[in-house]
Amino acid sequence: MLIYYRFNNFCSFHCESEFSMIAPAGKVKKRFPDNYVETAEGFDLLKSAVIVGENAGGKSNFINSLKYLKSLFVTNSLVKSVRPYVNAASLNEEKNPVQKFELCFRADNGKAYVYHLHLNESGIVYEALQTLKKRNASASVVFQAERQAGGAWLASVKEANGLSKRADKLLAGDSIGLLVSKLALLGDEDALAVVGWMTEKLYPESLASGVAEDVIRQDADIRILEDERYLEIFRMVDYSICGIELDREKPYSKTIIIRKGGNGNYFRRELQMDSAGVREFFAWAVHIFRVVYENKVVFADEMDRVLNPVLSDRVIAFVNGTEHNGQFIFSTHNVLHLDLRTCMKEQIYFVAKNRERLTSEMYSLSDFPEVRYETTKIYEFYMKGILGGTAFE
Repeated sequence: MLIYYRFNNFCSFHCESEFSMIAPAGKVKKRFPDNYVETAEGFDLLKSAVIVGENAGGKSNFINSLKYLKSLFVTNSLVKSVRPYVNAASLNEEKNPVQKFELCFRADNGKAYVYHLHLNESGIVYEALQTLKKRNASASVVFQAERQAGGAWLASVKEANGLSKRADKLLAGDSIGLLVSKLALLGDEDALAVVGWMTEKLYPESLASGVAEDVIRQDADIRILEDERYLEIFRMVDYSICGIELDREKPYSKTIIIRKGGNGNYFRRELQMDSAGVREFFAWAVHIFRVVYENKVVFADEMDRVLNPVLSDRVIAFVNGTEHNGQFIFSTHNVLHLDLRTCMKEQIYFVAKNRERLTSEMYSLSDFPEVRYETTKIYEFYMKGILGGTAFE
């Protein structure tokens, strides 16, 4: 599960931004017992979160930063910053600015990890991995590598399986591949856990209809669509749906949707002939399955483009009300999600863009101590621009 994520200098984000899934301490948790998971390491982690903001404010850039970071683990190619992804303001200030990423998460082996990566156009500037046995305990270094001004590396790797003796060879030459990926290939357990979580658990994706076919080609996605529990999720879009007949060759067009009317009659229709909302939720339901039944961490961009407010509420209630170790984070324009009857303040984030500098800023509703659960009408605050993240700010 994701604990927190920090990054800077990515697209519209200039200064460091932080996104946390740590539940608050104190009595407020008693109001929302289904909204978080307790871990043995002392982290109480939220199951869901919403990111609200105006058009072109930076919500997609935030999710794209995670996509980019994950791509470095998936492709194992040349590791360096890509100029179109570097913030324009930083390019004006520095010749070769550094991008920084810091990701803290709990892996399947029960350990909490903190991964650091700093990049510029020349390649990796700094990479490090730490482990946390408890929330407030000191971090233990798995490895740490920093490139000096002359290009030489200053590195330290834990004494395990002789890996420390190979550090210089791993870092020598070009910057193909992350050091953590190289250590994983050599069998280091901590590195394997990190690479596994990044490639198999983290899903910063958007399942628009144009990319659904590419995603569904994977055997794992076909398996989800054939699972009876998938139908339970898909039926949220229309409870008259009682079954599907999956077309394995063209699942997003030729699959048959079966409905049962109030008179007991059955109706069959190809998915491509159904409504746009049903077609797109057919894809979204795959991601929701991943969260609840496969414990994935899914970032969904602009969920309200596909889901109406009622369906969105059903999805969130399902994610929060089911026992699992997954997380569902989605961006939206729908201010109806700003509801402190169903969410903790820590579950609501805003992204706003500064008009003068044209840079994005991310912050949590918990940063506003004047907001009270009992009395504040978040919708009114937001529409008046008091909380930022709108065109009126």
